[in-house]
Amino acid sequence: MGTTTTSAYVDIRALAAERNAVILAHNYQVPDVQDVADYVGDSLGLAREAAATDADTIVFCGVHFMAETAKILSPEKTVLIPDLDAGCSLADSITADQLRDWKAEHPDAIVVSYVNTTAEVKAESDYCCTSGNAQAIIEAIPADREILFLPDMFLGMWLERVTGRELNVWLGECHVHAGIKPEHIERWQSEAPDAELLVHPECGCASQCMAFGNDKTHILSTEGMVTFAARSPKKRFIVATETGILHRLSKEVPGKTFEAASEDAVCRYMKMITPEKLRDSLREERYEVDVDPGVAARARGALERMVSIG
Repeated sequence: MGTTTTSAYVDIRALAAERNAVILAHNYQVPDVQDVADYVGDSLGLAREAAATDADTIVFCGVHFMAETAKILSPEKTVLIPDLDAGCSLADSITADQLRDWKAEHPDAIVVSYVNTTAEVKAESDYCCTSGNAQAIIEAIPADREILFLPDMFLGMWLERVTGRELNVWLGECHVHAGIKPEHIERWQSEAPDAELLVHPECGCASQCMAFGNDKTHILSTEGMVTFAARSPKKRFIVATETGILHRLSKEVPGKTFEAASEDAVCRYMKMITPEKLRDSLREERYEVDVDPGVAARARGALERMVSIG
């Protein structure tokens, strides 16, 4: 915890105890927020924590759809997000109305929605998934069923390659992951031939990386990156995802070197939450996230399937 936020850290932990609150932080949060959280993880891990917690309050340090997910899975809990403006470009790429129109064109299809979607979109879905269990979910659907996959086109393209299934894929993208280009990977392959390459399947370069066919390139969720790096005998890793994961990797896998494939891979929404905003959220119980009960009830089934698979 940086010296400018030490007092905030002390206040946060005291307030969390007073409120019987659990602090959940995504891997892409700023280091000081990760360090004060009770649990740091990817979307799947955070959803499971939100569903299982016995805390009265969940403070979600992530983006808005993640806090919505926590509220849907734990409707009796108070869910707070420290900054209401922490949104998601990928979640914004499809609306519930657009999905309903798409479903009308494919009335017998199974809808698989990436967790990076609004509650209203989840309510129109049969399954939700994260990058950590998307393959397992696609493989759990009977081979003769048509699948609509949304909203990330790069994750959808990767799923087609690893499962051999033909998917109808929505053409959405995360602005951060889409910005990690094949040329970033090619540069690192030339400049760091000794390094292992860890690539998130949302990246625009993921499909090309699969074509490399070498044992140094690994397409992984953020949680998978942490696990892989801890087990690998290698000492140097190039990481193709949002740069926030580098802090957790360095902290949990000491003695190894982690470098960003692109230093520009920074999500401004994830970085909106600071220790001071987290402290104020706990102190003043702001900002509470709620989901319409009807929407939540319809979305819960898709989310529970996500939590249970993979």
